[in-house]
Amino acid sequence: MQPLPATITPDRWILQLFSAKAVAEGGIIRRKVEDVERLVGRRRFLHEVRRRGFHAVENAGQFIVFCNQDPVDVLC
Repeated sequence: MQPLPATITPDRWILQLFSAKAVAEGGIIRRKVEDVERLVGRRRFLHEVRRRGFHAVENAGQFIVFCNQDPVDVLC
């Protein structure tokens, strides 16, 4: 993913995030909750995750997005 400019629009941030190599390969991406809320807002972020059929979890101030449509099982 390319470095962010000093000011970035929410649309541009979403575009850059979901253009990452990990997304294209069906991997995972991780972002700080505070950054997501500051840059695009939780609601918009989760809408974009759902729109793509992905799953997200939140833990310890991080969002982890599984960039595929496979089920997610929390094992313990």
